[in-house]
Amino acid sequence: MSSSTNTPAHHTSTIGSIGAPSRRNTELALLLFAVVIPVFAYANVGLAIDGTVPSGLLGYGLGLGLLAGVGHLVVRKFARYADPLLLPLATLLNGLGLVVIWRLDQSPRLQQRAKSLFGAFSPDAPKQLLYSALGIAFFAVIIVFLKDHRILQRYTYISMVVSLVLLVAPVFFPAVNGAKIWISIGGFTIQPGEFAKIIIAIFFSGYLMVKRDALALASRRFMGLYLPRGRDLGPILTVWAMSLLILIFETDLGTSMLFFGMFVVVLYVATERTSWIVFGLLMSGAGAVGVASFEPHVQERVNAWLNPFSPKVMAQSDQIAQSLMSFGSGGTLGTGLGQGNSDLIGFAANSDFIFATFGEELGLAGVMAILLLYGLIVERGVRTALAARDPFGKLLAVGLSSAFAIQVFVVAGGVMGLIPLSGMTMPFVAYGGSSVIANWALIGILIRISDTARRPAPAPAANPDAEMTQVVRP
Repeated sequence: MSSSTNTPAHHTSTIGSIGAPSRRNTELALLLFAVVIPVFAYANVGLAIDGTVPSGLLGYGLGLGLLAGVGHLVVRKFARYADPLLLPLATLLNGLGLVVIWRLDQSPRLQQRAKSLFGAFSPDAPKQLLYSALGIAFFAVIIVFLKDHRILQRYTYISMVVSLVLLVAPVFFPAVNGAKIWISIGGFTIQPGEFAKIIIAIFFSGYLMVKRDALALASRRFMGLYLPRGRDLGPILTVWAMSLLILIFETDLGTSMLFFGMFVVVLYVATERTSWIVFGLLMSGAGAVGVASFEPHVQERVNAWLNPFSPKVMAQSDQIAQSLMSFGSGGTLGTGLGQGNSDLIGFAANSDFIFATFGEELGLAGVMAILLLYGLIVERGVRTALAARDPFGKLLAVGLSSAFAIQVFVVAGGVMGLIPLSGMTMPFVAYGGSSVIANWALIGILIRISDTARRPAPAPAANPDAEMTQVVRP
């Protein structure tokens, strides 16, 4: 009797979701804007620099449009119920990043500096366009071949091993600008931390999905907080120690913050215990202070953050001071694309400090617009987590979204002087192949999870017995 009363309600909810719109036409319309806006910005830069429309405008527009079109066709074919905003947002940020990198390539100061240091100047914008094409290709491979994100759950412990290898590998290579975050193979350099954040998110999600009940148990209450049992503190202590080791041996402040912060967020979502957030903040603060007390490179970063305009700091590097002056000279509306002086920052202007160029040439309004685009990507990721029907998908979407949000905060905060500089790159806009490819992969996984979450349930199979009963009864 109970099953017969439950059946109509179940059928009603299922039938109501059969006609769910795919939103692919919405995505296509937004992609059009995501391509037109950077093309307009590209023309704007050329007119500001020498009063002429850049000769490469058509090629740039066609290239970006082709990349966006390929991404859209793949999503339309293989993930038709995916979130319609993620692909246009990533395309817009990637396109604007290409424009600003090209703008910095035109700087006579940067060209002269490159010739004096390396003997020749090589523009970075064409290479970044190639990296973007590889990122879209990686994105397409994930969408096509990752039919169900739950397959990743099988590789929970394998992903732990792979992520540890990626995080440890830079220790055996020479430091670049004081931090060991690069692997040099042949003529190529790879930043493995960018890929490790995705693989670590898979491990955290798979591990915490199994262990969340044990971690949610509280043994005692202290000052309004539920304290976890001693034996359940093991995971967070292990991850805390690993993040400290990364900070000590690689002097990589950004990756250690990203790594530990993502774990605490996913742990909180899995257990719904505020105490884990408090423990995480206390442990990260204690670890950072402890390492900063004896690690010279971290001390330099902290000193540059506290006293960016001191003669001693500026004698070593004036990048932070130049960055702050770029934001200051930008004002509310900016100097205009192509009309700033952020190229004074030097070789890091198009990677670590590219956000300062946006701040100077687009002003506070432009900075808020860029941060809003990042915030929308994070919001769509969290919305995907809320819509996901399986706990692994929920935790994975939260983990990837939090990793993305923490990276944006760490980079923007460092460049704007809110926190010590980390050395990480701004997702999608900064120059760097590892960052662009890894972040396109991150968007691809989020799109796969959102497609699974938003895909309507199949129509209920017809029940011949029920039809016969309806016919026989008056």
